Amino acid sequence: MRGFEFSKYKPSQLPKGGFEDLLKLFLELLNYTAGDAGEALAWMNELDKQYNITNGQYGMGNFIDDLKEKGYLTEENEKGEFRITAKTEQSIRQSALEEIFGKLKKSGRGNHRSPQSGQGEEKNAERREFEFGDSSDQIDMTQSIHNAQVNHGIGDFMMTERDLEVEEMDYKTLTSTVLMIDISHSMILYGEDRITPAKKVAMALAELIKTKYPKDTLDIVVFGNDAWPITLKDLPYLQVGPYHTNTYAGLELATDLLRRRKTHNKQIFMITDGKPTCLKEGTKYYKNSIGLDRKVVNKTLNIAKDPYLQQFVRKFTETNGGKAFYSSLNGLGEYIFEDYIRNRRKTVR
Repeated sequence: MRGFEFSKYKPSQLPKGGFEDLLKLFLELLNYTAGDAGEALAWMNELDKQYNITNGQYGMGNFIDDLKEKGYLTEENEKGEFRITAKTEQSIRQSALEEIFGKLKKSGRGNHRSPQSGQGEEKNAERREFEFGDSSDQIDMTQSIHNAQVNHGIGDFMMTERDLEVEEMDYKTLTSTVLMIDISHSMILYGEDRITPAKKVAMALAELIKTKYPKDTLDIVVFGNDAWPITLKDLPYLQVGPYHTNTYAGLELATDLLRRRKTHNKQIFMITDGKPTCLKEGTKYYKNSIGLDRKVVNKTLNIAKDPYLQQFVRKFTETNGGKAFYSSLNGLGEYIFEDYIRNRRKTVR
């Protein structure tokens, strides 16, 4: 009996020359260098020395010239340093979206259908008989004609209301989201980089909202000793600081931002790697990184006395049973994307 012996497949993760391949690596490295183009290019030079990521026809000098010519890089600043452009920032977001959304499609986590449906914006697989008040856009004409032929015969064709079949529609609700990102020092402790996956999720979620759900809103809050909002443009350059974790300040700012939004659906995603360790009291900071400090924890929990947040918590616990999701860094994006898309879709009759 003849057989086949297969060698172990080892996919190459490094480019083999050419602008597009090198651009993918460059965009990925920018996530780790906090948007520092010079440092990213220096890393690429080292990789080229060790792994020959360029070839004899196309070198790093050619790549840098193309980056400038195609609008990804500029030296037009006082220090003459390489800096990325708005085009590069958008490319980083698109790359993050493709990476995370691609994993979500492959994972097969499910589509979270609701048992209720009705007039809306997006078709689903459900079918039912036509009812008074249904939009004509919902009528499945092909299936309705088929029903008429089965019910009345082909020779003397006729169609009645009972032959009509409609496609159920999912109604996509407007949603306001606050994404909280922990930038305390622990996000890079013990040799594990947690801030880069957090930035990728934020950039991908922002790009998803901007391209697919443009009427939704996304606010981004970072929190360390204090909490403050940042813009979409700030994300590639976000770095961990020498901070403790003031979760209370982050939640307080997030709920205040959501309170100002006029949408009905509101949600908070908080990316953090640990416990709250800090409070601000006047102009001073109260800090304790050892164990769970009762003063810090109780203050953080006391924010739940806010009526607005209480309402939010009730809605939150209805959705996930009051559970927190513990995710590996690789699965972080899929969890947040899955919940975001599920929570903004509502089906009504």
